[in-house]
Amino acid sequence: MLSLSRQLAQWVVGLTYDDLPPEVIDRAKGVTLHSLASVLLGSQSRSGQQAVQLIKGEESGVRHGATIMVDGTTVTKGGAAFANAEMAMSGGKLDSFRMLTHPGTSILPGAFVGAETASATGKEFLTGVAAGYEVMERLASDFIPTVMSRGFHAGPVFGIFGPAIAAAKMLNFTEDQVNNTIALCVHLAAGNLEGPRNGGRALREGAAVRNAMLAVSMAQMGHVGGDTTLEGEAGFYHAYTGNNHGKLTYSFVGDTNTSLGNITKGLGQEWMFLETLYRIYSTAGYNIAHVDVSAQLCIENEIRYEDVDRVEAVVNWMETQYPSPAFPSRREDGEAQQGGTKYYTAYGVAMRGFPVLRSQQMGEADGGGDPPEVLDLMHRVTIIPSHNMTLFGPRITVFTKDGKSYTKQSTGREFMWDFAEESRRIRDVIPGVPISESQFEAIIAACCDLDKKARADDLIKLTISQS
Repeated sequence: MLSLSRQLAQWVVGLTYDDLPPEVIDRAKGVTLHSLASVLLGSQSRSGQQAVQLIKGEESGVRHGATIMVDGTTVTKGGAAFANAEMAMSGGKLDSFRMLTHPGTSILPGAFVGAETASATGKEFLTGVAAGYEVMERLASDFIPTVMSRGFHAGPVFGIFGPAIAAAKMLNFTEDQVNNTIALCVHLAAGNLEGPRNGGRALREGAAVRNAMLAVSMAQMGHVGGDTTLEGEAGFYHAYTGNNHGKLTYSFVGDTNTSLGNITKGLGQEWMFLETLYRIYSTAGYNIAHVDVSAQLCIENEIRYEDVDRVEAVVNWMETQYPSPAFPSRREDGEAQQGGTKYYTAYGVAMRGFPVLRSQQMGEADGGGDPPEVLDLMHRVTIIPSHNMTLFGPRITVFTKDGKSYTKQSTGREFMWDFAEESRRIRDVIPGVPISESQFEAIIAACCDLDKKARADDLIKLTISQS
């Protein structure tokens, strides 16, 4: 029986562009566009600019490396990956997989380093991105809540694997080299919850992708990593989940037993990558459906703010205790607050949407003025935790003053849209990006036709202002 890392390595090496289903290619184009939009927005944020300044200050004068997006400076591969990931994270237009990981913030920065280094074509880039997402998300899947319950942050802990796989694929690694890359990622994986719980700021996917580039370089140089680093008695799953038998402390679906064999089951036939959704609003991912589903419910039934008595939202119970029931830093079913779930539900009902360029992040208000209707209504929203609800799939009920009630059930898949919808909705960021509208439209067009491009890294040039 081959080890998990060996099975993954064989699949990655054998994967070709022609093996990718059309919907996987479409999603790979979409997450690329989404990440670039977030980088552009994040390049203007304080944390994004600090990351760029840090890397440029430490790595000025590098001739052969990779490019910091928007800025255009050449630095080391790890440095460029770090800076680009930090800008992507601070831009707030992230993607999400099962609530607590944001694959694109590490995978796309690593993929672009691989593309620059290997002069990868668009097809090679898309294949690497798809491989990176699939491997990372399969490794994370059932284990995310348990990893969080042990004090680790699942985002960077699993986020190291995706960019390493994407870059390794574009660099045409052998099976042994991919296997060693995975093993090295096990050594370099890290992420903790405690700092942000007491006023600190987490070091997250930026560090993960920088370490991923180190793993890729070491594997390329011939470092041997071992074969059972994932499932072995002292391996990754023992360390981060407490056992290597698939026993879980917490689960999104209530089942506290899984199998490590599920990680590679149906590999290449069933694409977990397609579960990746787009966070179009800069908030915790579980809040985004509260905006759109509430808005649609009111539009469909012609409900005005003045008509509303109260609102109820039934949600997956883990969405009420961020980041983990073991270490909750906030409760969404408690007192209403700006930036909380009740606030976003009220925004959807009262305003029929939420401004895409609002920089509100993770329950922290950005200082922008909120409509009084929202601030009033959020105190009449009740959040009801449930162990039977899907992630990102709230059931919204609006009770009107005339004694009637209207309900809309989310599927949890409303934000798993295709490239056409992604390109339509992401255009709302154009007034806030540091490039012209025509240049942003060129990025959209390039992503749409990426499989026809001779050089995928031409996209990096399009992030640098040409005015």
